[in-house]
Amino acid sequence: MEWCDQWMAGYGTRRPSTVRQAAVHLAHIRAAFGDRTLASIRPSDVRRWTASLEAAGAADSYVYALHRRPSQLMADAVHDGLLVRSPCSGRTSPPAGRARPFVAMTEQVCALHDAAAEHLRPAVLLGAFAGLRTAEVVGLRVVDVDLEAGLVTPVQQAGAMPLESAMSGESIPIPVELVDQLAAAMRRFPGHTVVTDGMRGPSSTWGIERAVRAARRKGVGLPEDFRFHDLRHCYASLLIASGLDVKTVQHRLRHGGHHDAEHLRTPVARPGRGHPDRRRIGAPRALGHRRSSALRAD
Repeated sequence: MEWCDQWMAGYGTRRPSTVRQAAVHLAHIRAAFGDRTLASIRPSDVRRWTASLEAAGAADSYVYALHRRPSQLMADAVHDGLLVRSPCSGRTSPPAGRARPFVAMTEQVCALHDAAAEHLRPAVLLGAFAGLRTAEVVGLRVVDVDLEAGLVTPVQQAGAMPLESAMSGESIPIPVELVDQLAAAMRRFPGHTVVTDGMRGPSSTWGIERAVRAARRKGVGLPEDFRFHDLRHCYASLLIASGLDVKTVQHRLRHGGHHDAEHLRTPVARPGRGHPDRRRIGAPRALGHRRSSALRAD
């Protein structure tokens, strides 16, 4: 559809990862509807399209996400006066799929860690015990980790792109077991970034997600649609278990927006450093004993 190209031209101001995702969705739409005009597409056509995706084995959550894209396209076409009404609606929308979040147990996280490629194991730990997002893990530089203070401070995302929000740049206290693991990993796989490709270069978001999928298939007890971002739910669970209130947990997860200062506790680990609630999560005992050959100091 010609409208796809026009719409994409205006959508290109978003973040590169968002634009790439939209491009993938548009490829599906073009494959399904070809050169048909907007006005020729009926709600029944949209329902048949989503049904064919489900029949091909696509996950419910992915079909739901794909359906949202033509909904967006058609709504913008209505706004531009190209259509009277959109063929996409709640009646054409497929089920959203499994409700998130899935909270992995620490034993499952450790199993995922052990099943991952050696140079990518720090990524699993940073997701589960520091709450970093995939792009933040890829962008985390060695200089962003203060091993002495036990702090990780994201400065950029993958590809040196800016963080999602100012809140995303808050320093994160990490348990001493994770400090030891990161120090050993950075000696074993040196590079500019904490997580490397194993050859001194930075890793990539798709590389980490692919590694999680591959490790997941090795029988670590995680659901088929488990993704790296789900490790943040494990981190949140550990924070709550350590006794932090919900507002402080939200702050430690570095969600964008304002936070209520009265919920930020007095620093504990190193008083006077100015970081709100410096208490660290209780890392599982198993993490302290995970000294695989890949993570030992040379």
